[in-house]
Amino acid sequence: MDAEALAQLLTYKMPYGKYKDRVLADLPGHYLGWMAREGFPQGKLGSLLALMYELDHNNLRGLLDPLRAPRR
Repeated sequence: MDAEALAQLLTYKMPYGKYKDRVLADLPGHYLGWMAREGFPQGKLGSLLALMYELDHNNLRGLLDPLRAPRR
């Protein structure tokens, strides 16, 4: 797993759809599952969504917690 790709999940925003402008790390699991069934888009967005799907599906979202900016 690429550490830079994990960090990008916390900054890369969904560019379209119901969850537009939500960072990929905060997309709900049911949406990621739907994307997996329908097919991920091409390019960087698709690879990041596939990574986020794998984290969610395998209950590994907690790996992103240390990378999140501390809340004030």
